[in-house]
Amino acid sequence: MLLGPPGAGKGTQAQIIAGRMSVPAISTGDIFRANVTGQTELGRQAKAYMDSGDLVPDEITVAMVTDRLAEPDAKAGFLLDGFPRTISQAEQLRDSLTELGHVLDRCLELVVDEDELVRRLSGRRMLVDGAWVQRDDDKPETVRHRLEVYREQTSPLSGFYRQAGLLSQIDAIGEIDEVTDRALTALGFPDDGPAGAPAAS
Repeated sequence: MLLGPPGAGKGTQAQIIAGRMSVPAISTGDIFRANVTGQTELGRQAKAYMDSGDLVPDEITVAMVTDRLAEPDAKAGFLLDGFPRTISQAEQLRDSLTELGHVLDRCLELVVDEDELVRRLSGRRMLVDGAWVQRDDDKPETVRHRLEVYREQTSPLSGFYRQAGLLSQIDAIGEIDEVTDRALTALGFPDDGPAGAPAAS
C-alpha cells in the first residue's frame, strides 16, 4: 500500500508500480469518483465530505473498498492507493485481508514538504466548458485544511506500520521516474524487472 499526504503523487506512482508488478492499483479516489458520478447513495454521502476537504467516514470507505478487494482481478495481489487512512481502517483492512487470504507485504510512505504539497495542489486546474478552473478542494485554504486532517488522522499510520515492521519511506520530490526508482528500490523490486515478475499485495 502507498501512504502519503494529498499531492504526494500516490496515484501516479501507484499506476506505474502496479503495472510493473502486474497487479491492479486500487484507489479509493477512483472508487469514490465512480460512486459520485453514478450518484449512488454512498457517492452522495462521500461527496459532501470530499468537497469540504474532510475524510470520508470509515463505514462508507470500508464498504466500497471491501467490495473492490473481493473482485477476481485482486485475487493474485493488488496495490492500495489511498486506503487505509486511519488506524481503525488499518485494523479493519488487516482483518479483511486475513479473510481474503492476503497478507500486506509493505507500506511505502511518500514524503513531501508541506509547502511543496500546497504549491502542487493549488496549481491544479481542470477543463470545464472550454475554460480551466480550480476544483473547490484544491483552493489553498482547503488544501491546508486537507493537510491538517491528514496530520491528525492519517499520519499516525506511519507508526502503526513501522511497529509492524512493514514501513518504508522515500523522498517523493523529483521527476516521476526518479521517485519511481526510489519506490521500486524500497520495495526490493528491480526498476528494470520483467513485467511478469512476482505480484505483491
